[in-house]
Amino acid sequence: MSSATAAAAELTRRFPLGKSPNTHWMVDDKVVDMSVEAPAPRRVTISSLPQSVIADLNRTAIVIIDMQNDFCAKGGWVDHIGGDYTPDRAPIAPLQKLLPELRKADVPVIWVNWGNRPDLLNMPPNQIHLYKPSGQGVGLGEPLPGSGAHVLEKDSWAAAVVDELAPLPSDVMVDKYRISGFWDTPLDSILKNLGIRTVLFAGVNTDQCVFCTLTDANFLGYGCILLEDCCATTSPDFCTQATVWNVKKCYGFVASSGDVINALSMTK
Repeated sequence: MSSATAAAAELTRRFPLGKSPNTHWMVDDKVVDMSVEAPAPRRVTISSLPQSVIADLNRTAIVIIDMQNDFCAKGGWVDHIGGDYTPDRAPIAPLQKLLPELRKADVPVIWVNWGNRPDLLNMPPNQIHLYKPSGQGVGLGEPLPGSGAHVLEKDSWAAAVVDELAPLPSDVMVDKYRISGFWDTPLDSILKNLGIRTVLFAGVNTDQCVFCTLTDANFLGYGCILLEDCCATTSPDFCTQATVWNVKKCYGFVASSGDVINALSMTK
């Protein structure tokens, strides 16, 4: 038996520890092998600005932010306060096309949503002010008059992802408590344990929660691609223009869902 064959036989008697082939160990009662080789890259070229990006599908995930009833549905918090929630529904159609293709390619789908504690014990006054600036009306954790759902509270209808984009059991759910999805959440740990290096960003609002989460990802060293047609905001158009310009200039790259789907089609 060759040394390579013997090594392979020895490896088969060990057991994997870890959820991702990118980062797992192999162990038995005598040895912990931290040197397990990651899968070979599955390279795709995504047409984007200011440059095209070659990404490894084994190390790529999509993070979808705040596609929740409170922001995107009739009867949600934005609708209750008299805002027009319909612009925030724009990402639904492109995501309905993109997500099945990403799942088929084994790209993790990660939902990052407001999911506050009922007691709001981790929410300081400045965050509560965001949703109740005058101290009056319906704010975080309080029931909406129509449905009685508690605003952005974990497990309430108000905080749920819109029906049209219902997450699958295989998707990853992360609760957030600030405009950035990285603050006081396990998002960074999850991405690192999956071995992710490139993150696609989608959701609402482009200039607020999406942008802040993307910039934090950039600061943490991830490659960031904003999917422009999979993002939306109820802010004035100049806010989107500024966000897209800043992403291209400082924080990453800008592409569309069609660019990603085209890149995936080249791997088949």
